[in-house]
Amino acid sequence: MQAAVTVTPARVPELLLGLATVRPVFLWGAPGIGKSSLVREFAESLGLECVSLLGTQLAPEDLIGVPQIRDGRSVFCPPEAIARDEPYCLFLDELNAATPDVQKAFYSLILDRRIGDYELPKGSVVIGAGNRSTDNALARPIASALVNRLTHVHLEASPKDWLVWAANNGIHPWIIDHLTDRPDHLWSKPPKTEEPFSTPRSWHMLSDALHSFGRDLDEDTLKVLAHGTLTPAHATAFCGYVKIVRSRFGIDAVLKGEARWPHRPEDRDLLYYLAESFRGRLLKELPATKEHMSAAGRQTAYRAKALLVQLAEISVEVAQTVIAPDADGNPLLPSWFLVEAARDMPRLVEARR
Repeated sequence: MQAAVTVTPARVPELLLGLATVRPVFLWGAPGIGKSSLVREFAESLGLECVSLLGTQLAPEDLIGVPQIRDGRSVFCPPEAIARDEPYCLFLDELNAATPDVQKAFYSLILDRRIGDYELPKGSVVIGAGNRSTDNALARPIASALVNRLTHVHLEASPKDWLVWAANNGIHPWIIDHLTDRPDHLWSKPPKTEEPFSTPRSWHMLSDALHSFGRDLDEDTLKVLAHGTLTPAHATAFCGYVKIVRSRFGIDAVLKGEARWPHRPEDRDLLYYLAESFRGRLLKELPATKEHMSAAGRQTAYRAKALLVQLAEISVEVAQTVIAPDADGNPLLPSWFLVEAARDMPRLVEARR
């Protein structure tokens, strides 16, 4: 299902309070962005126990129950997990990953709030959640009859919301500081190949691992942890950031001439990270045009070109990342600076072709 309108995690509790208390709701979103946690926290805020049913692990009889003979007639007895006397939050996780037969078994539970003779206690809420087929996750088409029984809310990852949550939930300070500088690294689109990718959940996993290893964490182990949980490019950037934290080696020192670009092969992750930071600094400080440029602006441009030359002497590939366009091929740095960089360093442009 495609999203016409998306919401951030901060808006979900308000929406669920108005929607889930009167009608069933389905939360759509990519893997690892916190759908399950949001539902559990919402249930807790209402004082309701959250009962989770995982669609991929259910058979129809797990919902309908098994028949018993009473007074010569068969009666289906719903399972204890569902048949409760007190109101609760029924969370149907990965509902759209369930088989069609299981999805059909949910019809009456979702719309009529009952299974057979059993009816959910008044005050109960029903919330479903699942990944989209575009997320390369296990997802089956939902029949129109089930789609029409639910109010659909599409969730998107929000670095701002997650960082607020992280600051209050013991996330490792390296991760908080890094994602404050690089919020675009919080989430990446699930790859088509079998490899780790960055999500709020995977950053949380990395945080737990960092806390577990503590101060004795060595560089090689850090690389294993980061590349085992994050998108490869994000893992490299994070390792570079940690190396800066530990060595007190930052882009400011390079810009002031107090330090040179790291040139050792084992410092390549640090070099990439510094190049990304250099690019970000230029985006902030270089004026859009040269007209009426201040003396400070001219000094920044001159220093930037000199640093690009030094960077290209170590790695043309890394230097190219500084002047590279965005994903759509549009230039990010001012055009006048790119022209001058191409004039002074033609091999950067030639290598990109």
